[in-house]
Amino acid sequence: MKNAMKHPSALPLSVTPDLSVTPDAPPNGVRRPMRTPAGLVGDTPVLWIGEPFAATGRGFWAKLEGHNPGGLKDRAALHMVHAARARGQLRPGARIVESSSGTLGLGLALAGAAFGHPVTVVTDPGMEPLMSGLLSAHGAEVDTVPAPHPAGGWQQARRQRVRELLAAHPGAWHPDQYDNPDNIAAYAPLARELASQLDRVDVLVVSVGTGGHSAGIASVLRERCPRLRVVGVDATGSTIFGQPAAPRLMRGLGSSIHPRNVAYDLFDEVHWVAPAEAVWAARRLARDHYATGGWSVGAVALVGRWLARTLPAGERIVAVFPDGPQRYVGTVYDDTYCRTHGLLDHPPADDPDEIGCPGERTVTRWTRCLHVTDPLARDIAPRPRGAAR
Repeated sequence: MKNAMKHPSALPLSVTPDLSVTPDAPPNGVRRPMRTPAGLVGDTPVLWIGEPFAATGRGFWAKLEGHNPGGLKDRAALHMVHAARARGQLRPGARIVESSSGTLGLGLALAGAAFGHPVTVVTDPGMEPLMSGLLSAHGAEVDTVPAPHPAGGWQQARRQRVRELLAAHPGAWHPDQYDNPDNIAAYAPLARELASQLDRVDVLVVSVGTGGHSAGIASVLRERCPRLRVVGVDATGSTIFGQPAAPRLMRGLGSSIHPRNVAYDLFDEVHWVAPAEAVWAARRLARDHYATGGWSVGAVALVGRWLARTLPAGERIVAVFPDGPQRYVGTVYDDTYCRTHGLLDHPPADDPDEIGCPGERTVTRWTRCLHVTDPLARDIAPRPRGAAR
């Protein structure tokens, strides 16, 4: 895809690049030298995931967002900060305060360095020591809440702490990734990259947490590919698609609150995946394809693998891999951790279980549902399977 904007590396250091658009692709596939770390974000590769992870003659494409400096959410962090500065909501040098389980925190640390803002990341004891150390190394302050909220869990406890910090730091800015439409808009370049790399996409498989990247990618791709099928991947114990809240081991997907960035009308189906199933898939990917990541990657890969086997041959399936494996060396890839939590020696079933609607029963294993509605808008009638948009 072409546009007339100069590449960030060609701009003087004093000029802020427009981070909302995709720069021209460099000639001969060689990436230009970068003057700023923000220029390293985007233009991530796509990898074919076939045998032996997928069935013989079948497979899917993986968008490797772990090739960004911090992962998928580098895109959202840079765009939200850039947009807030342009509107005057974020003043020069003001503090950025946000709740994060890790990946957005890394993106905000990058944005803070790029735009000159101190960053405070509010997290909980479940954050991996490696991630906490990386955030500190990149200049972010890490504030850890001591206990979960009795109803809203760790996420609600973190959000309450964000409000306290905002009150203590007049002029500080809160991106509010769960309800910020700039979080959605940040992923339009990713969708355009996929359209350029693959020409068409028939099925998009995306994990769902804040709802930003699923809404941002799917809305743009569907304009180009009207028959696009969007498959959301959630965690067991998550409330996003109408299941009851339960303690969750997996981080990076799922939620104990209802983010308003989730575009329920874009989804054709949802799959819930359990931790042991995600671990199995992530480890198999690492062994078979030397491309893997954490909980979200394992979960979307499991669903992408199944779709590749069950959909008609020739369907072009893309799964978005939000990050790489580095932060998970002490969890997903640590045998002691996995044995302690009962995550080993439990390969997933060949096919998901299936329920007619999210409230039918509580799911604890990989399960599929074709009835997708906003759980806070119960009066919305479900869209019949295969109905025209």
